[in-house]
Parts: sequence; structure tokens; C-alpha cells
Amino acid sequence: MTTVPSTWFVEFVTPDTIQQFAVKDVLYFGRSKYQTVEVIETVSFGKCLILDGKIQSCEKDEFIYHEALVHPAMILHPNPETVFIAGGGEGATLREVLAHKTVKKVVMVDIDAEVIDVCKRLLPAHHQGSFDDPRVELLHLDARKYLAETKERFDVIIIDLPEPIEGGPAYLLYTETFYRLLKDKLAADATFALQAGSTCLGTTRVYTAINNTLKTAFSVVAPYEVNVPSFGGPWGFSLASLKFDPLRLSPEEVDRRISHRLNKPLAFYDGQTHQGLFFIPKYLRDAMDRETMVITEDNPVFIP
Repeated sequence: MTTVPSTWFVEFVTPDTIQQFAVKDVLYFGRSKYQTVEVIETVSFGKCLILDGKIQSCEKDEFIYHEALVHPAMILHPNPETVFIAGGGEGATLREVLAHKTVKKVVMVDIDAEVIDVCKRLLPAHHQGSFDDPRVELLHLDARKYLAETKERFDVIIIDLPEPIEGGPAYLLYTETFYRLLKDKLAADATFALQAGSTCLGTTRVYTAINNTLKTAFSVVAPYEVNVPSFGGPWGFSLASLKFDPLRLSPEEVDRRISHRLNKPLAFYDGQTHQGLFFIPKYLRDAMDRETMVITEDNPVFIP
């Protein structure tokens, strides 16, 4: 006889659609200064971090999201030594960056110290001790303020922030002003990647607006997507650069760089995967041609 779970986590993917997860245990529930924070253990996906009611990552499939976010930009750069991460409280983005043997310094700025404290305690499989690496400088500041004030230049910048939610802490880090500021903090050969929201049919407005806005600052903007099962469908990213085009990297060259640079095997990303990432489906290409919004501080974009 099948036992039906008595507890379910319900996530509103849009105002009209939900996905549900059978819950084995609620490990943490609270509110930080900036957002609601939950860690639950689900039957299908293991331990999951939830911010403001939205799944951020789950133990069983987070490798897809984090490898897709980090490695295309890191591999595209000829020799990434200094990296800036905005957000990424679980420590998994940091984990993937540190896997590159060329990296000498990582500055990680996450405004919400409580999220990181919770993740350090409850999500060890995500961070795998990465917060203790001596190459890491962890700061609890506003990422925009830090970039405006620092004199450092970075080889790679990774933005791993929650989606722009009205009233949330991150929406001003998706604007034209922020991307121009970020561009000024990149070294000459630098690359930049970010997560850019859902690419499910009918929910592309935020994704297309982010890519339109990136084009105001960067000469190369390469949108891509992956399927993350715990997110309920395909998820969008974008890679930007002033110099390098990821479509010019052959599968063989990607695999060569992975074998020389990384100190661990990967489960999702390789040369063949890299080649396929940037061939997004026609409905998404059509949406990007049709939807022309550029995000400004006076005209922000929010998920529904």
C-alpha cells in the first residue's frame, strides 16, 4: 500500500500554475532581514533551499544549475584568476568556481548573512566546505555598493541572485545601470554570466528583458538554457563578454580546457553540452525578437 505524504511544499511557478513537492522534513523556517528562508527535505530532490517561496536549488539536481552557471564563463576565459560572485548563498556556485586550478582569489558578496549561516549548517552537500577555502573573501554587503566602491578588476563575474521580486533585495541588480557598472569592473579578457529566470513557454518576459538590457553594455551576449527538474522546466542563463564568443569554442577545445584546469570530474557540463547550450528553441528566439524591454531603475521588471 502506498503512503501518501501528509506534507507538501507548494511553489507558485506563475500566479496560475503550481508545482508540489512531497516533504520529508522541514529543517528550517525563518525570516532574515531581507527575505523568508526555508530549508526542507523533499522525497524526490533531497534538501532544498527556498527563498521568498521560490526554490533556489535542490540537492539532487543542483549540479545541473551550478555547472551551467559557472563553467561556460570560466572555460571561455583563457586564464581566470580573479572571480567575483554576487549571491550564491548555498556555496555551490563558489564550489564550482574553486574547482578551477587557475583561480587565485574569489570575492563572494551576499547581503544576507543569515542565509549563508543556514546553508553552512544544513546544506553541506551543496558547499562541500568551499567557504573555508583560503582563496575566498566572503563579504555581507550590497553587491552593487561593493562594485561601485572597489578598485579591483575581475576576470570572471558570476551573478547568482534570486529572481527580481518586487520588494526583494535583488531587483536593482538586473538594470542597465548595474550592468554598465559591472562592465567597468571587468578586466580586458573578462567574461560574465548570470542566471536569468524561467524560459518556460509563456513566462519569458523577465528573461528577454535581462538579455535586452545586457546588450546595452556588452558586445557579446549569448543566451542559453538548461532543464532543471526541480525548477519545473527550462531555466535561462546568459553569458556576456567584450571579447570572447562562446559559440567559437569547439567541443574539443572545451574538453581540453576542462581536463587541464579542473580538479574534479563534472556531471553535467562538457564540450558536447557546451555546444548545445546556446542553441535555444525557436519560441524563445522569437520572444527575444518580439519583446524589447530594457530594464532601468525607473522601469524595473519583476517575476509574476
